Amino acid sequence: MSETRLTIRRPDDWHLHLRDGEMLKSVLPSTSANFRRAIIMPNLVPPVVTSQDAASYRERILAALPAGHDFTPLMTLYLTETTDADDLEQAFRSGLIAGVKLYPAGATTNSQSGVRDFDKVTGVLERMAEIGLPLLVHGEVTSADVDIFDREAVFIETVLDPIRRKFPELKVVMEHITTEEGVAYAKSGGDNLGATITTHHLIINRNDILVGGIKPHFYCLPVAKREKHRLALRAAATSGDATFFLGTDSAPHLDQNKLCECGCAGIFSSLNTMSCLAHVFEEEEALGKLEAFASLNGPAFYGMAPNEATIDLVKGSEKVSYPPSIPTPDGPVTLFNPGYDLLWKVENQL
Repeated sequence: MSETRLTIRRPDDWHLHLRDGEMLKSVLPSTSANFRRAIIMPNLVPPVVTSQDAASYRERILAALPAGHDFTPLMTLYLTETTDADDLEQAFRSGLIAGVKLYPAGATTNSQSGVRDFDKVTGVLERMAEIGLPLLVHGEVTSADVDIFDREAVFIETVLDPIRRKFPELKVVMEHITTEEGVAYAKSGGDNLGATITTHHLIINRNDILVGGIKPHFYCLPVAKREKHRLALRAAATSGDATFFLGTDSAPHLDQNKLCECGCAGIFSSLNTMSCLAHVFEEEEALGKLEAFASLNGPAFYGMAPNEATIDLVKGSEKVSYPPSIPTPDGPVTLFNPGYDLLWKVENQL
């Protein structure tokens, strides 16, 4: 088998969890070797809620960056009911932050400080719309009477659409969409609405989590849905539509915190994402659209230039070897396993 080579601009990750401390030091190289920029999630403990918090976290990320890696963390603030609009605006105008993250309280890992009463953030959202600061939404309701597989569709109808009608100038990113309803709404939203899609939601559905025994390393939030939704996501990602761009939502957890009675939600995929995506796009006969999804659409939405540097994705006959997990001082973090051999490798990475 002869090699197949695809050259694309260096990709960015528009939704990433790096955690902090020793975990940050252990997982950061998997991103910085492959991606030029990444939107950094603020759901630490305690969360990143002020410009000072964001500046300090950025310094810790840069201090952990391996020598020779050309990587820029794009910081975000965690929206709370007491967020200071002036502090937020100063952070944005100075270039410190690129977005503000909305977590409905209790929706996912470390989201307890999120928004419960949306009336209390009206002033902040109005300011964000005025200055062009994107709102990044974890799009799920948390009401106990809403089935976990319906939370995204209900969020769009009862929370997101009313916000966008009230603030039509507000730039919004629907992060890690998982449903055909999410795809349809994102497509209908115009230039102020974008949507990220994760690597794993293009590959797994809910059967992969549950059939033949529970697979904790496939458990994430938003949870993977029915096959029809996975296929809708694949069609969107491989379409070339500028609405959709890559946000891995790579979310590392120690194995001991995944493989327990109440395991954490999150899939760590930074290390092998580009190999996985090349496989998916080839299956969909859309390799020519991979650069748009991974390298062009995200910067365009955020008003940034695409990266000048390039990477090569090379497909050969030999399986690409990735470790099943990466070590940290506190224990291993399992890498996402797509369930098939990966033949595409990344060249020209740092």
